[in-house]
Amino acid sequence: PPTAPLHLISNVNETSVNLEWSTPLSSGGRQDLSYNVVCKRCGPEGTRCQPCGNGVHFSPQQLSLRATKVSINDLQAHTNYTFEIWAVNGVSQQSPGPEQAVSVTVTTNQAAPSPVNSIQAKDITRHTISLAWQQPEKANGVILEYEVKYYEKDQNERSYRIIKTSSRNTDIKGLTPLTSYVFHVRARTAAGYGEFSAPFEFMTNSVPAPIIGDGTNSTVLLVSVVGSVVLLLILISAFVISRRRSKYSKAKQDADEEKHLHQGVRIYVDPFTYEDPNQAVRQFAKEIDASCIKIEKVIGIGEFGEVCSGRLKMPGKREICVAIKTLKAGYTDKQRRDFLSEASIMGQFDHPNIIHLEGVVTKCKPVMIITEYMENGSLDAFLRKNDGRFTVIQLVGILRGIASGMKYLSDMSYVHRDLAARNILVNSNLVCKVSDFGMSRVLEDDPEAAYTTRGGKIPIRWTAPEAIAYRKFTSASDVWSYGIVMWEVMSYGERPYWDMSNQDVIKAIDEGYRLPPPMDCPVALHQLMLDCWQRERGDRPKFGQIVNMLDKLIRNPNSLKRTGGETTRPSTTLLEPVSPELSSALGSVEDWLQAIGMERYSDNFTAAGYTSPEAVVHMTQEDMGRIGISSAAHQNKILTSVQGMLSQMQQIQGRMVPV
Repeated sequence: PPTAPLHLISNVNETSVNLEWSTPLSSGGRQDLSYNVVCKRCGPEGTRCQPCGNGVHFSPQQLSLRATKVSINDLQAHTNYTFEIWAVNGVSQQSPGPEQAVSVTVTTNQAAPSPVNSIQAKDITRHTISLAWQQPEKANGVILEYEVKYYEKDQNERSYRIIKTSSRNTDIKGLTPLTSYVFHVRARTAAGYGEFSAPFEFMTNSVPAPIIGDGTNSTVLLVSVVGSVVLLLILISAFVISRRRSKYSKAKQDADEEKHLHQGVRIYVDPFTYEDPNQAVRQFAKEIDASCIKIEKVIGIGEFGEVCSGRLKMPGKREICVAIKTLKAGYTDKQRRDFLSEASIMGQFDHPNIIHLEGVVTKCKPVMIITEYMENGSLDAFLRKNDGRFTVIQLVGILRGIASGMKYLSDMSYVHRDLAARNILVNSNLVCKVSDFGMSRVLEDDPEAAYTTRGGKIPIRWTAPEAIAYRKFTSASDVWSYGIVMWEVMSYGERPYWDMSNQDVIKAIDEGYRLPPPMDCPVALHQLMLDCWQRERGDRPKFGQIVNMLDKLIRNPNSLKRTGGETTRPSTTLLEPVSPELSSALGSVEDWLQAIGMERYSDNFTAAGYTSPEAVVHMTQEDMGRIGISSAAHQNKILTSVQGMLSQMQQIQGRMVPV
C-alpha cells in the first residue's frame, strides 16, 4: 500500500472546508493510487469523535478521489471536525494501517441559517393571517429573530412590508379582505440573515353578508343599504388611491427597498455619546466576579497597564484560557473611562474574526477587561517568526478572515482607524481576529504615529491620504489600511516602506508611488492591494467585494500561481520610474485580461494591435476610448492593472511603484 499523503492544508470558510494535499512519497509501486476522505465530528479538544453522517456533502466526491483536493460543505457551525485523507491502492485492503493517512482538525465558523422550509397559516380572518413555521434545518447557531416579508400578490414585490419576531409564529394584521398575499420568512443568527424561504400564498376571507331583518323594519334595511354603499365607496377610493401611489417615482421605491433591506442590521453605538460612560459598560459588557479569574503570568504591557494570561471559570461552565488587561493603580477618571470604552465597543461585536469579550471587572481593583486568549499573539510577530513557512493559499486564508471581520465591522458602521498586522491576533488554529478598539484615544507614545496637521497622532504608514490630511476616517480609509495589512502578510511581517521616514512616506504617496509586490506575491493579490490604495476613496473596493474576490482566488488556486518572478525583496530606494521591460512572467494580453475579469475586451486589444504586455503598458485613457472601451470604471480598472504590470519591473529594480 502507499504511504500517507503529504502537506495537508485546510481552509475554513464559514461552514465549508477546503482540503489540499500532496502525493505520498511512495505509491506502493502501483498506478491505481486514489484517496478516501474520512470526516469526524468531535467535541472540545478533539474528544468524543463520531462520523459526520449523511448531511455532509463532498465535492467532487468522498471516496476514490483522483485529485489531491476536496471541498466539504454543509457542516455545522462552531463545531470541531477531524478530517483524515487516506491514500489507497488495489492492495490497501490487504494490510490497511494508520501510516496510510494524514489528518487535520479544524473548527468551523459561525454562518447564517439555512432557509425556512415551510410556512403554515394557522388561522385566517378578513384582516388577519396567523402564520407558523419550523426552525431551519440548519440553524448554525442561536436563532436571534425571524423576519417575515409579505406583499399583495397582484402588487409589485418591491412594495413589501417587514415584520420581525423572536418566536416561530406571528399574526399579520391590517390585511385587505378577499386578497391573496405572498409570504417569505428568513432567520437570523449572530452571523447574519439566511436566505428567504420560497414564497407561500394565502388569501384572506371575504366580508360576510350584512344581517338584515324581515323587511318590516324599513329603518334597519335603509341603514344597512346605506352602510353597504358607503363601505363600497370607501373600498373603491382606497383601491384608486393605492393604484395612484403605486405609480410614485422609482426613486422612492428604491429608497424604501433600501430601508427594508437594512432593517434589523445592528449599528455600532459610540460609548462616548453616553452622558454616563458607566451605562455603556453596563449595557454592552458583562460584569464578572473577580473570584472567577486566575491571573497566571504577565505577557505584555498595554497603554493602561499590564496584559496577562490566565483562566476564567464561570459557574456551570468549563474553565477557559483568557487574556486579561488591567488598569494600573493611580488612574484618573478619564483613564478609567477610556480604558473601559474598549470593552463597551468590543462587547457590541459577535463574529469569528473579531476578538471576543468575555466581560469586565469594575466593582473591585484592579479594573480588568477579560477577552478570549489568542495563543499565537500578534500577526506581525507571528509572521516574522514563521517566515516562509506557509503556502500562498494559507496566507490568502489569513487575509480572508481579516477581511470578513472588517466587513462585519463596516456593516455595523464601525470605523477601526488603526487596522494593522500588529492589531490582528492569531489563535492556535491560525484564525485571525481583529482587535485593539481603542483608537479613539490620542496615541501619545505610539512609535508608529506622527503628528498630523490637526495635532493628533495617527499611524502614518497604515493610514489613507485623506485621513492623514483631513482626519477623514471612513470604511474606505480602513480599506486602504487593509491593503497595507495584505502587504505585511505577503511579506511575512516586513515593515511597510522599510526605513523611510513618515514625511517621506507621505510625500511618496502624494506623488503617486505605491508599495511594490513582496517576493513571490501573486499578481492578483498585488492588484487587489493597488485597488485598496486608490487615491479617490470612492474607487476603492468595499470589504464585501474584497471577501468575494479572495473567495474566488481560494476556489481557483491556479490564479495565485502567476507572480512577478523570482526576485529579491525590494530596497528602500525611491527613484524616478524608468521604461520597463516586462518579464515573460506576465503572460499574454489575453491571460492578463482574463485575470482581471476584462476578457470581454480581448478582441478590442487584438484589433488595435495591443498584443503584448510591452505595448499595453504604454496605453492611456484616450487609447482606451479609441479602441472601444467606453466605461470609465472599466478604463480605470485596466489602467490600474497596467500599473500592476509596471510594479513587477519596479520591484526587480528595487523601486516603489508610481500609479
